[in-house]
Amino acid sequence: KLPLTVEEILNFGESNRELFIKSSTYSIIPITVAEMGLTISWIFSSDPKSISFSVVYQEAEDTPLDQCKVLIPMTRCNSHKETIRGQVKVRNPGIYTLIFDNTFSRFISKRVFYHLAIERPVIYDGSDFP
Repeated sequence: KLPLTVEEILNFGESNRELFIKSSTYSIIPITVAEMGLTISWIFSSDPKSISFSVVYQEAEDTPLDQCKVLIPMTRCNSHKETIRGQVKVRNPGIYTLIFDNTFSRFISKRVFYHLAIERPVIYDGSDFP
């Protein structure tokens, strides 16, 4: 578990991070977001073989997991063959959790190389209008 804030992700720069996920386990990256309108985007690849991926939204830390909203259902990704990209728009403040699931693999541990980015919406205020 690796709780991150928007500021920490903004400071990622262009570097990739690495997760080591043992066979029959999963790893989560919770991202705490306080402001609406942001976009959380990710890029990841896995080695060796595929990994399952999901994104869930939790209103507060004490919200039971069975009451979390699934934004992207658990999907097996061929991320060892191609880079997986995606994004989710922040509609409500709360915790957005990326889940990398290797529970289907009984013997093979995986490495996931990922990069996260946060984009703030560009709000046009008309100030350059003559």
